[in-house]
Amino acid sequence: MAVPLNPGVADIQPDWRRKLIEAVLAIPDSQAKEKMTYEEFLAWADEDTLAEWVDGMIQMSTPATRRHQEITGFLQTVISIYVRHHNLGVVLAAPFQMKLTRTGREPDVIFVATAHLDRLHEAYLDGPADLVIEVLSPESIGRDRGEKFYEYAQGGVPEYWLVDPDTRWIECYRLTEGRYYLAFEGREGQYHAAVIPGFWLRAEWLWQDPLPDPLHVLGEIVDLESERVEDFVRDLRGKNE
Repeated sequence: MAVPLNPGVADIQPDWRRKLIEAVLAIPDSQAKEKMTYEEFLAWADEDTLAEWVDGMIQMSTPATRRHQEITGFLQTVISIYVRHHNLGVVLAAPFQMKLTRTGREPDVIFVATAHLDRLHEAYLDGPADLVIEVLSPESIGRDRGEKFYEYAQGGVPEYWLVDPDTRWIECYRLTEGRYYLAFEGREGQYHAAVIPGFWLRAEWLWQDPLPDPLHVLGEIVDLESERVEDFVRDLRGKNE
């Protein structure tokens, strides 16, 4: 079974963070009472708006923490470089909308396979991504494990990863007959992605502080000799010094 979030995490947030959450979640009455179409939502929101579209209503979210952003950026970088050089598709990070039947969500990281690039529009993905990754926070854990878990399954997202920095736990789910089944969980060990051929992740990479160099990680993934990776990194640093 997956390790749950530590009890009381949300209760021990500093006072400033609680006030920030309250401020961000406060939606004007005129917007809270009236539903809007997805097109109206896109026209209303801009790239700096922390909001999602759920059943015609606006659902606000809070700014992410530094650790959340570090892990998100690490995953986006490693997967994006791998995917790009193998011509497998596109990787995008929030804020970028994924439009399903009833919702417009902004997953932390999405991978869209080459076969489905026709779903990509300038401002949103029209349909499910092939892989969705959500990095949990005390504010988002209910949505990520609850509403989004079922929405993504019903919407046809084939693979869904949940990364919890607080408990240092990752869960990777695969879609089978409309339901998610746990394919991997833990603090350590290798998980081989179902939708990205040849790509795998070592769970313990995610908990290192600082996070490992993406180039060293990619070298290990593709089984490149460590000396060659070191030479490349050394040359890269030399040119930037």
